[in-house]
Amino acid sequence: MPHSHHSHSGQFCRHAKDNLEDVIVEAIRQGFEVFGLSEHAPRYRLEDLFPEEADLTPTDLLEAYHSFLAIASSLREKYSSRIHLLISLETDYITPLDSLNLASLLASTRGDAIDYIVGSVHHVRGISIDFDRNTWLRAVHLCSRRPPSQEEEEEEDGRTMDPGPPPKLELGDQSITCLREGYVPTEEELIPFLEKYFDSQFDLIKKHQPEVLGHIDLCLLWVPEISKKLQAMPSVWARVERNVRAVIEYGGLFEANAAAFRKGWETSYPSKDILQLILSLKGRICLSDDSHGVSYVGLNYLKLRDYLAGADVATIWYLVPTDQRVNGDEDVGNRRRVVARRMEAWNDHPFWKKLEIAQEAKT
Repeated sequence: MPHSHHSHSGQFCRHAKDNLEDVIVEAIRQGFEVFGLSEHAPRYRLEDLFPEEADLTPTDLLEAYHSFLAIASSLREKYSSRIHLLISLETDYITPLDSLNLASLLASTRGDAIDYIVGSVHHVRGISIDFDRNTWLRAVHLCSRRPPSQEEEEEEDGRTMDPGPPPKLELGDQSITCLREGYVPTEEELIPFLEKYFDSQFDLIKKHQPEVLGHIDLCLLWVPEISKKLQAMPSVWARVERNVRAVIEYGGLFEANAAAFRKGWETSYPSKDILQLILSLKGRICLSDDSHGVSYVGLNYLKLRDYLAGADVATIWYLVPTDQRVNGDEDVGNRRRVVARRMEAWNDHPFWKKLEIAQEAKT
């Protein structure tokens, strides 16, 4: 019955495809029995929208998420005899404003419909790190600039979009060598960026205790080879270990996210060294396809299985509503909406054979 704790649909996410119900039906067809619906949290500033959202406002995003909660709740009831659907929210942790509004949403009556949080960081110093490589370079460059002296004011954060009008993607100064297409940052330039990423992630972890920590090393999206060098960067590796220990302390799960394979990685998120760190500290691994439409449901899950089995992951975990708790389930976080349930011999489950057949039929 392997599971996915992270998914999107084109109905509520402009960079995804297909209606939410079609995604659910495909998950059922492939044999998923637990499937998390985790549309993005609203963003609250025009400069945090993306080019495909240029006709929208932050209010539109908030209303879309409210609509998602209502429709997802209805679909959960409709398909309850065929699949266990969990309703979630993936964080977009950009500025303190996002944290404040996330806390308000979770504390509201609408927050009662949210079973768990996928805690993700997609921005560093206000700039998206996974929209495209050039935008990521701007974040790296901003972090690598000389820190201000005590007499100087703190440099302002950047932004993903120029709000206009009309809104358009911020391009940065192309006369700067390290912002040009194809530039490869040095390790020295990357270290401040990585430090800032993991510090932002730690802030998210401490303030909100996400039940699932999303793609822990998304910061390496464009430089996956650096994953093999993190332990040689003491200031970065110390932050990674700090964050892992913090999640373990409250019982959170670390998603093994199959989307990294379609981004060209040889591994999922987390990469090998971080995965081994999590396992050595007795962290709990869960599965996610991070699907963005029907064609992405279960995509590269067989590669994910092989990667985790090759890393000797003996147990995976999945989330279950608290009112379905049984002996052996473990607490997760401080919201107490879900508990974690273990699954042994997970890679021998009949699901995998059914998935192979379903994916062959799809092609």
